[in-house]
Amino acid sequence: MSCNQEEWPEPIIRVQSLSESGNTTIPNRYIKPPTKRPLYEPVADDIDIPLIDLSSLLKENQDQSLRKVTLAKISEACREWGFFQIVNHGVSGELMDRARAVWREFFHLPMEEKQKYANSPKTYEGYGSRLGVEKGAILDWSDYYFLHFLPSQLKDHNKWPAQPPYHREVMEEYLSKMVKLCGRLMKILSINLELEENHLQDAFGGEDNGVCLRVNFYPKCPQPDLTLGISSHSDPGGLTLLLPDHHVLGLQVCKDGKWVTVKPLSHAFIVNIGDQIQVLSNAIYKSVEHRVIVNPSMERVSLALFYNPRGDLPLEPIKELVGPDNPALYQPMTFDEYRLYIRLRGPRGKSQVESLKNNQQSKISSARDD
Repeated sequence: MSCNQEEWPEPIIRVQSLSESGNTTIPNRYIKPPTKRPLYEPVADDIDIPLIDLSSLLKENQDQSLRKVTLAKISEACREWGFFQIVNHGVSGELMDRARAVWREFFHLPMEEKQKYANSPKTYEGYGSRLGVEKGAILDWSDYYFLHFLPSQLKDHNKWPAQPPYHREVMEEYLSKMVKLCGRLMKILSINLELEENHLQDAFGGEDNGVCLRVNFYPKCPQPDLTLGISSHSDPGGLTLLLPDHHVLGLQVCKDGKWVTVKPLSHAFIVNIGDQIQVLSNAIYKSVEHRVIVNPSMERVSLALFYNPRGDLPLEPIKELVGPDNPALYQPMTFDEYRLYIRLRGPRGKSQVESLKNNQQSKISSARDD
């Protein structure tokens, strides 16, 4: 489902152009209110999200006790953090490096080449610089590129960058590998919920689920304490796999009222639970607020792959996870309807998924969390 608005409410200014202008201050449009700035809330730099080695789950003839330990670590991460890093995941480090490199090259192409792919709020596909269509909204310090990979009828190579010349070939290989990895993770998440291994995938529409990519470009910022690369939000989709820029810190995850700065390892992916899996699991698995800070002296590139349900399927808590002591917390809604929220309003914490809660059950959920 697309947004009905054909054009952005104001002329688009590329953040990269602002960064390269040499100005020592940022425009007011990017200055967050004091309570939304990076240093307003406490930051915990002495902890990090869980790190999990997937080798015992992906390789044959592995020790069963080690397999159980790994499954337990993933289960705990999904319930307590909503985020974890994975290594030995089956995607080559060389391919990960190439995927990041072709996008860095794209963002450093001449502006007239990038502007060929300028997006609109109707589908968001292409080269963009804002989320949400609210006139006068405070904006984030980032540019991005959004494209579809699945279902196949939405994939259009003409909307993928033609430059650098090997871009499309690299991304086809990378995204194909990522889809396979997501499928394996979905089985693991199902098993940890004591469901059949294909249960979550089937709830997503089987092989008709959606896969899209958002490539984030965070230019250098002269006043990083006043703005954010992406404002606090939880991901509206199912499962997100992030290929970070391991040379530059930026991602922060909210844990126990503090912001944890993620320290990415080389050739690791960062996995996070999206709102749709929180709904399907009846809040056993948690989607978690996260944001991105920016850097005064270094740019940053990251690739976020979103593994989503089919857009027209109503999603609600899985019946096997609902009972007298665990009533369904969420009302049914299709993903097409759900994602319109962030496309219209931009990132706003976890207000969207919380708005789905059945009124009579929200108190039960709060008591369960206490």
